Amino acid sequence: MKPYLQLDKNELAAELAAVKEKYDKFCSMNLKLDMSRGKPSPSQLDLSNALLDALPSSESHNASDGTDTRNYGVLEGLPEARQLMASMMGVRPEQVIVGGNSSLNLMFDFLIQAMAKGLGDRPWLLQGQVKFICPSPGYDRHFGICEYLGIEMIPVAMLADGPDMDEVERLITDPLVKGMWCVPKYSNPQGITYSDETVRRIAAMRPAAGDFRVMWDNAYCIHRVGREDDSLLNILDECAAAGNPDLAVMFASTSKVTFPGAGISAVAAGEGNLKLIRQRMQKQTIGYDKVNQLRHVRMFPDSDALLRHMEKNSEILEPKFKTVLEILSRELDGLGVASWTEPNGGYFVSVDTLPQCASRTVTLCREAGVVLTGAGATYPYGKDPLDSNIRIAPSYPTVEELAAAMELFVTAVKLSALEMLSAQ
Repeated sequence: MKPYLQLDKNELAAELAAVKEKYDKFCSMNLKLDMSRGKPSPSQLDLSNALLDALPSSESHNASDGTDTRNYGVLEGLPEARQLMASMMGVRPEQVIVGGNSSLNLMFDFLIQAMAKGLGDRPWLLQGQVKFICPSPGYDRHFGICEYLGIEMIPVAMLADGPDMDEVERLITDPLVKGMWCVPKYSNPQGITYSDETVRRIAAMRPAAGDFRVMWDNAYCIHRVGREDDSLLNILDECAAAGNPDLAVMFASTSKVTFPGAGISAVAAGEGNLKLIRQRMQKQTIGYDKVNQLRHVRMFPDSDALLRHMEKNSEILEPKFKTVLEILSRELDGLGVASWTEPNGGYFVSVDTLPQCASRTVTLCREAGVVLTGAGATYPYGKDPLDSNIRIAPSYPTVEELAAAMELFVTAVKLSALEMLSAQ
């Protein structure tokens, strides 16, 4: 089949009829599959069932320093839990504070603190309409935090090596631009890893706002899929070397390592930011769940154990990513109606349809029984200016279910493109 844009009127009509017939068959299959979020599959969760038995007796509740994990205290986390998360994040244990099960919670709390109390300056709420740089497409929950707090979002294009840094450096001359979201390794949804040059440019920034912060959400730092792993510079080291020790705040969790609902999270930062975080936490909590921290360090006594566990995760995910990419390539290559990423890790494949076709594609899939992330969700305010980006989350379905869903998906991409071209 030649590219759709080169088809004449009769060829378009014939192809539209054939694709519509194929789509109608999918509608009769009674598919029922939700691929709207990047959830670990049951087989991945089973890899962590040892957590349920990690504390088998009433005498096993003490941490290595003798702390009774059942009681109050240890605000920053157990020493061995800080070591575990430090090894995962590539930082030093003294730079780490361990939280609850959600790194998103830690990010939200940090920005609430900035809004209400400030980050060494006046509270953001008293400074006017503050703004955030949002590399796009990006993570919808980051954008949701900003929208909830009334922080104006400024989309910046994601390039092959990270955010468009020329545009970022232009924007930070505004003192009301207070920060930037970053998912620097295997970004959500494109799977892009920031280049060394991009990381160094971020670390060397001199924003007009002294209370500007880079929210470095390194959610997929150890989530390789397949044999090749991307490398990423350590933002905290680069910031320190550039004379900006408190420019970036790093976040991570075990949400997609062990149990998403019962993992542990961490924030890593320079001493100035850690001091501010401790001040808040002393009023906010008596301490996070140390029993759960202990369970994790018993399951992962060292970084090698953690990496062996992630290798098993990769073995489950790799055939799913291969299935997605093989079907996209087989069915859409050469048609000129879509492009997609081929990430080495993370949880998503990003697909760009023809302009004004993403919403229709998602609707067609939903009506045939497959729920995808809403079109526009990967942009601030849910508004994709081209209506072209769709996030594919391959992790939860079985390979067989995923293959059926992807066959429907590529049919829907074709159908939406043909409908648009035929109407022109």
